[in-house]
Amino acid sequence: MLQLGGNDQMPSIMPSLYDGINVSRAELDTFVTDTLNKGKQPLLIFGANWCPDARCLDAVMQLPTLEGFLDQHFAIMRIDVGEYTRNMSLMEPLGLASQEGIPRIVILGLDGESINLATNDQWRSARQSDPQDIFEYFQSFKK
Repeated sequence: MLQLGGNDQMPSIMPSLYDGINVSRAELDTFVTDTLNKGKQPLLIFGANWCPDARCLDAVMQLPTLEGFLDQHFAIMRIDVGEYTRNMSLMEPLGLASQEGIPRIVILGLDGESINLATNDQWRSARQSDPQDIFEYFQSFKK
């Protein structure tokens, strides 16, 4: 497994990357198709700016070593769930029960199928997790 290095330091202010936009099923399908056509894996993150765990996960994902790894192997779509009133219907077609608790990560294989359903809710406590553990999680699903 790759290791985080000395340049990978957590920021003092966590990012707010969720945009409040409703995503249609067609937009999600286009993102998945375009990503697969580029030979990358789609990585979908359901979250919201009010959620400290979603913001912490995003901060870890922006660490230079992890960000470079993700850019090389995945394309990321962040899906804003608002107060669990936005984009929740997109979970079910991906094999997730539409339920509360974020962030929820869905990683698709190169065949377009979800490959991490058993552990997709693991990072709902991201702020209590070691950044290296998060990095290793993503590495374990690289196809």
